Amino acid sequence: MTREPRKKMFERASRVGAALARLYPEARVSLDFTSPWQCLVATILSAQCTDKRVNQVTPRLFAEVPDARAMDAAPAELIERLILDTGFFRQKTRSLKGAARAILERFDGEVPARMEDLVALPGVGRKTANVLLGHVFGQPGLVVDTHVRRVAYRLGLTRESDPEKIEHDLQALLAPADWTPFSMRLILHGRTVCNARKPRCEVCVLAGDCPRIGVAATRRVGKPEGRRR
Repeated sequence: MTREPRKKMFERASRVGAALARLYPEARVSLDFTSPWQCLVATILSAQCTDKRVNQVTPRLFAEVPDARAMDAAPAELIERLILDTGFFRQKTRSLKGAARAILERFDGEVPARMEDLVALPGVGRKTANVLLGHVFGQPGLVVDTHVRRVAYRLGLTRESDPEKIEHDLQALLAPADWTPFSMRLILHGRTVCNARKPRCEVCVLAGDCPRIGVAATRRVGKPEGRRR
């Protein structure tokens, strides 16, 4: 956490959340899915890949490999071919097939709904688990991706660079019911306004609450930011 007084941090986080809610009222994960299994698969595939590309790949994948049992039985070569365009397709295939086998052996074929069970699945970290908790199981889940990491740091809501520590910092500032929508809105804001190389500070609705307004972002979270030239 920053050295700012805790009360002011809560107040600023509340203002930021309210401004983002007005700007992105319907914020949700942009992956397409209709079941817990599909959400798990799509989120695993989204690593180092855009959601748009994942949404182009998954319709055929889900048609040919509709559930965990089918994934477990499918040849790895088939899965690799179907997900090729998402990148890192061999590692992702191992993760998908490993998760399918674990779900069949340990959870009777159903995607588990607890953080501790989800992160025990191959290829599933806290980011993926929180997407499932918040968007499938109706539980508080605060997703920390590269956008949340960058924007939360720039806004002074965390001084951390480790995703799990950032998650805990933001959780401490928000009501659990706000964890999922707040993180989704930070992601949208990071994509459209507070981008990595050239944040559009002049049009940002959070300018009044941003301690780094008017300065350029560093490429690595955790280093002081240099002034624009």
